[in-house]
Amino acid sequence: MKNKIVFALITIFLLSCQSKPVAPEDAVFDAKEERTQQQNTEIPPAHTPPAAQTHTVTFAAVGDNLFHESLINAALKEDGTYDFSPLYTEIKPIIQKADLAFINQETVMAGERFGYSGYPQFNTPQSLARTHVETGFDIMNLANNHAMDKGRDGLYATLDFLSTIPELTVIGARKEGPSARIVTKNNITFGFLSYTFSLNGIALPRDNPNLVSMIDRHKMTHEIHALRPLCDFLIVSMHWGDEYQLEPNREQINLARFLADHNVDLIIGHHPHVLQRADKLPRHDGKETYVFYSLGNFASHQRERERIIGGMMILTFKKTGEELSITDFAMIPVITHYDRNFRNTKLYPLYAYTEELLANHRLKNEGPGLSMDFFRGVTNRLNVKIITQNPFNH
Repeated sequence: MKNKIVFALITIFLLSCQSKPVAPEDAVFDAKEERTQQQNTEIPPAHTPPAAQTHTVTFAAVGDNLFHESLINAALKEDGTYDFSPLYTEIKPIIQKADLAFINQETVMAGERFGYSGYPQFNTPQSLARTHVETGFDIMNLANNHAMDKGRDGLYATLDFLSTIPELTVIGARKEGPSARIVTKNNITFGFLSYTFSLNGIALPRDNPNLVSMIDRHKMTHEIHALRPLCDFLIVSMHWGDEYQLEPNREQINLARFLADHNVDLIIGHHPHVLQRADKLPRHDGKETYVFYSLGNFASHQRERERIIGGMMILTFKKTGEELSITDFAMIPVITHYDRNFRNTKLYPLYAYTEELLANHRLKNEGPGLSMDFFRGVTNRLNVKIITQNPFNH
């Protein structure tokens, strides 16, 4: 009996051992390898996007380039051509180094057949435009009160000629098409519009009422709203204000506020022929509109001391990813120098103008009041940083 019991227990033990399958040797190795790989696998770090790239554009702008007959005559060479380049040699190192540069060309360049003339109905030799390019200007405004001095045909001839100079973008007047211009520089897109308050009583042609852009709030609203989504920065040139007044008038201030309400980034003002203050206006989108109410004269032979000091506006536009900003809100005062005979006319940044030059200025010899202290007094009322050296010499 005892033997039967022992035999049964042995049988049960053997059967139970057979019921547990033995894994093959390679299967055991695979399982160990899988566990080891799982233990050694590290969680990859989260993807870090590259830092947004920053792009910048330095921008310079000047006011009224107003060519009186004496300026034209001074540029006449013996061979009958006109050379205006000596006028700009002292400011050329600044303009050339700015990424973009703007000038209000106050006089048409219709060609010799219209007759070269100064005040009151100007026409300047076309070689001046070539000099502008050599000096470094990129944007030329024609929306001003002298745009129609030689009538429709004179402005058409000017536009036809300027169309042969691809380096210049002309704003404010066109034979046909939209008034807005778009310029891209260093991956930043700029939209330009320009308007004038007057054409000195000369009517626009009936068959082309859009030849010159006039100040009209309804039209301006439409054009700004159409252009604003297409550019990073929107710049508006305004020919406005009262001549020879040192402060902006109520209409200038109201129009500046109107443009700020429409999210314009920069307003370039001209026409008063004297310097007026700069300002920053708050906008509904939390940014600011920068306004220079008047940059005064650039080149001219006007004979009053307030009219021989103009301003070169300097700004830097910055784009980092989708973030846009404006920095370096500043101005370089510019002196128009000419001697007793209206000869040797040249533009000097104030920081390069000397007492010796001043002593030979025609206005210094016509009466008291013209001095370095006078120039400094003008700059002190402008509400903007004054630059005392070439800002692009690094």
